[in-house]
Amino acid sequence: MTDRFELLVLGGGPAGLSAARGYRSAGGEGEVAIVTDEHRMPYRRPPLTKELLRGESTEAELPIEPEQWLTDAGVALVSGRAVRLDAGARAVSLTGGRELSYGRCVLSTGAEPTRLPIAGSDDPGVRVIRSLDHVRELLSRLDGASSAVAVIGSGFIGCEIASSLRSRGHRVSLISDEPAPNARRLGDEAAEIIGGWLLGDGVELHLAAEVERIERSNGTLAVHAGELRVSAEVVVMAAGVAPRSELASCAGIELDGGAIPVSAAMRTERDGVLAAGDVCKAMNRAVGRQLRVEHWGDALAQGEVAGRTAAGEEAAWDAVPGFWSTIGARTLKYAAWGDGYSDSRLERSGEGFTVWYGSEGALVGVLAFEADDDYERGSELIKEGARWNG
Repeated sequence: MTDRFELLVLGGGPAGLSAARGYRSAGGEGEVAIVTDEHRMPYRRPPLTKELLRGESTEAELPIEPEQWLTDAGVALVSGRAVRLDAGARAVSLTGGRELSYGRCVLSTGAEPTRLPIAGSDDPGVRVIRSLDHVRELLSRLDGASSAVAVIGSGFIGCEIASSLRSRGHRVSLISDEPAPNARRLGDEAAEIIGGWLLGDGVELHLAAEVERIERSNGTLAVHAGELRVSAEVVVMAAGVAPRSELASCAGIELDGGAIPVSAAMRTERDGVLAAGDVCKAMNRAVGRQLRVEHWGDALAQGEVAGRTAAGEEAAWDAVPGFWSTIGARTLKYAAWGDGYSDSRLERSGEGFTVWYGSEGALVGVLAFEADDDYERGSELIKEGARWNG
């Protein structure tokens, strides 16, 4: 027997939960189910590399909604992994052979961490962090504060992980091919500041070093990058993520750089199929072009749009993408279209600072530390299409 749902959400992350909430908020009355392969309530992922990894919060604080919300909202939580999507028949196959049918389907399958294509990247001691189970596995491999950890990658996730593990007392080395942490995204001046924070936290930095291989010897891993050799009990790879878009391909949807192209209303090219969150490349109505973002807040916003669209409401994604990153005790706030800049300007104010980003005469981004007014004003100016006056 095939179970039927008016709205079937594939993926139990923030976009998936938000899609179900948006559908109900817009008056959607049909049967709703969220399919998740993590066998738990959708939960907040930002703490995984911050408060939870530092030991400052507990797993009980992670769920976005309590379990009672499912009953109150009339939403079923289905444990399993979707392995096939037939958009023509509006049917989904799960592991174990269960079949589901739908009126509308939201693909919110998210993204998965990538591993560098190098020898040793599949060693059991090389870990990634994307889920609660990943954090549990990592912590189980750390032998008290005596364990040495090598973190590969200096994006926001790599920096957060390095600082968090250092706060637990571990000896932490961060290895990156960038000249300074987050230099490619944020520019040299901001990257230099972040590098100083990490050094102040006691993180060893090995920069402009391209990792070539990872070798195991006598229970210890060695990360090789040119002449550099860093030894550690555990290696954490923070080398980016890739969209989990296999179901879209199965449904005949043409991908764009591995992501699912969607309209500002989160519609795909297939009737009845929407997508939201890290798996998609969405049209942003405010800027008038498609953007690929991997931010928690934007997954929530896109999910709500998808749910409202599925319920028949006119809705569109028009927010400026952005997120907060906490490195140690310091919180950076960032908002930007995210598809590049040509100019930047750093302004300091006491202990805080702001970096403004411009491209083709327009303000396209803002990064703020202890400068909340600049962050809020900058987000508004970016959305308004303010001119760059750098």
